[in-house]
Amino acid sequence: MKSIRELYKIGRGPSSSHTMGPAKACQVFMKRHDADHYRVILYGSLSLTGKGHLTDQVIKETLKNVDVIFSSDFIEDHPNTMDLIAYKNQQEVGRSRVYSIGGGTIRFEGETFEETEHVYPHQTFHEIKTYCLKEKIGLPEYVMRFEDCDIEAFLETVWEAMQHSIEDGLSRDGVLPGALKVERKARHLFINKMKNEPSEIFENRMVSSFAFAVNETNASGGFVVTAPTCGASGTVPAVLKYMQDRHRLSKSRMIRALMTAGIIGNIIKHNASISGAEAGCQAEVGSACSMAAAAHAQLFNLTIHQIEYAAEIALEHHLGLTCDPILGYVQIPCIERNAVAALRAIDACGLAYFLSDSRKIDFDTVVETMFETGKDMPANYRETSCGGLAKRYKVE
Repeated sequence: MKSIRELYKIGRGPSSSHTMGPAKACQVFMKRHDADHYRVILYGSLSLTGKGHLTDQVIKETLKNVDVIFSSDFIEDHPNTMDLIAYKNQQEVGRSRVYSIGGGTIRFEGETFEETEHVYPHQTFHEIKTYCLKEKIGLPEYVMRFEDCDIEAFLETVWEAMQHSIEDGLSRDGVLPGALKVERKARHLFINKMKNEPSEIFENRMVSSFAFAVNETNASGGFVVTAPTCGASGTVPAVLKYMQDRHRLSKSRMIRALMTAGIIGNIIKHNASISGAEAGCQAEVGSACSMAAAAHAQLFNLTIHQIEYAAEIALEHHLGLTCDPILGYVQIPCIERNAVAALRAIDACGLAYFLSDSRKIDFDTVVETMFETGKDMPANYRETSCGGLAKRYKVE
């Protein structure tokens, strides 16, 4: 597997696959071709939800003199496909087909995909767990053993960026950009305490406010951390921020939790998918919930068996979750869904604490099942805005 640096990316929302990926593709293409004009053709999910995801906006900001075309065609190789064409003096001087495969990662057709080296010698959780038990180390130590010496500093930057996205969201009122006119709710959740509020309601409110804050920042085109994607960027920070505040945990504990979450996200990314356009929202928010559950378990210093079970529960109970953003905006149901996933991650960890000895399903099996389920899911339910809530909801 590659470094978790490839999983945690700091960038502009609202979508890692629809804004960060296309922007990166345009930057690479522009460096390769001396041109005075460009043409970009979007296909599949990039086309159907591109307006709501601000895909055309980020392309125009990157390439400047460019025509963006939304095609009705689907490309069988990948739902997030784009063609980039360069012109000089009205003559075509370059052409590339690019796939935005999730989490801001791109692949140029016909080119070797391995842009970075694999740093981990293991591919599945079973392999990692076997190694850790033999070496008598935990998942954070496993990360530090195979990553470069600057990984802790990198994750410190990631944690700071996550906190900034929370702070940004909590500081704002008003309405999110776009035709849906969705009201910001993070600040309202954070400051409006109920009279004689029970502790479980407080936890629900705080965790939800942090998740809403990140995803409202994301929906506004602000900077977030892919964990594992922009659309699912609120779940992991919400759980970690709540735990840090409630238990006064050190920054180093947060870094260790991010390492464990990163391993879980990496396993899903390399053995299945973190792309909503490829496998539905189970691949995005489901993966984020699994990462957050593992991080939560790490903060409680649970065993590697309990961490695996927490991650497995979290992903298993997102199986079949569709990706149906209304009008293509990463707002409804995406923002609320991140908050629900954060709370579910905490519950998954609680179950794992008590029941890990009796489990029947391992994490790798659920990852494989999730990907298979995503492949079986009709295209309308994989980030096209043609099915589910996106089909039923009518803008007033």
